[in-house]
Amino acid sequence: KMVGYKSVDDYVESGMVVGLGTGSTAYYAVERLGQKLKSGELKDIVAIPTSVRTKEQAESLDIPLVTLDTHSKLDVAIDGADEVDPDLNLVKGGGGALLREKMVEVCADKFIVIVDESKLCEGLGPGFPLPVEITPFCHEHTLRTVAALPSCAGSEAILRMGSSSSNVNDGDEIAVTDNGNYIVDLHFKEPISDAPTMAKELKNTVGVVDHGLFCDMTTAVIIAGSDGISVKEAEAKAPLSQDELKKMVGYKSVDDYVESGMVVGLGTGSTAYYAVERLGQKLKSGELKDIVAIPTSVRTKEQAESLDIPLVTLDTHSKLDVAIDGA
Repeated sequence: KMVGYKSVDDYVESGMVVGLGTGSTAYYAVERLGQKLKSGELKDIVAIPTSVRTKEQAESLDIPLVTLDTHSKLDVAIDGADEVDPDLNLVKGGGGALLREKMVEVCADKFIVIVDESKLCEGLGPGFPLPVEITPFCHEHTLRTVAALPSCAGSEAILRMGSSSSNVNDGDEIAVTDNGNYIVDLHFKEPISDAPTMAKELKNTVGVVDHGLFCDMTTAVIIAGSDGISVKEAEAKAPLSQDELKKMVGYKSVDDYVESGMVVGLGTGSTAYYAVERLGQKLKSGELKDIVAIPTSVRTKEQAESLDIPLVTLDTHSKLDVAIDGA
């Protein structure tokens, strides 16, 4: 109740569009918003609920409601979380509203998370199962596909049964979300090593609607602890330089597309430079073997030679497996 009330007191002003979360903590934020509207302390507020039960609570408090169809830009969204890691990445969706929560909260200028200190963790996963919302069509196939993802290795995928608002099996029928979908809960014994990568792999899986990893979305976390209330704000991230961006894509091109035994075309330019650099690193470490490369310029040839990359020409190797270059 303390953090729910504080979130509204500190972050909601008259005239705002407010996203209303779902769950036992978010309940008090909705309650506080209703109180301040009734007293006149706040005016001209419209809110977007993230579940049927939040909508019903808001309506009972005479909070004016709209949807993303008419208000795609929110000033602030307030919600709870099931786990919060040191980087303020979250696991959400224990209550089954993860899709609507993410749709609303990703549109907010500020996303305020309200939790008690028991939700803080060093790594996401072991403390609370990660929910993944999937389509009912061939759901068993999608469950197996999700469990087989490299980033989900070691997890146990369990189809949620009974009520969609609880990840504890409390019925014999498959749980159905407000959107008519099913939920697979991924149970981890070890912390998730790379939450952003897992988020991308899950989102790119056909049959997955969305998942409960909320990465790089949090503005601040209001925490209720034994010593009172504290606030942890997300650190501002400096934008990457052009060279840093070029390095990222250059390295990724080699990491994702070059395998041992290949004939590789090496491009020319400031971005291709980093692909050549990465190839040299992986050959030196032994991660790649039996590579030969064809440079596309004298300067690329000189760089490759300095990295001991074996070079050939089209005269002897007219067929390449992959070529990497900028544009």
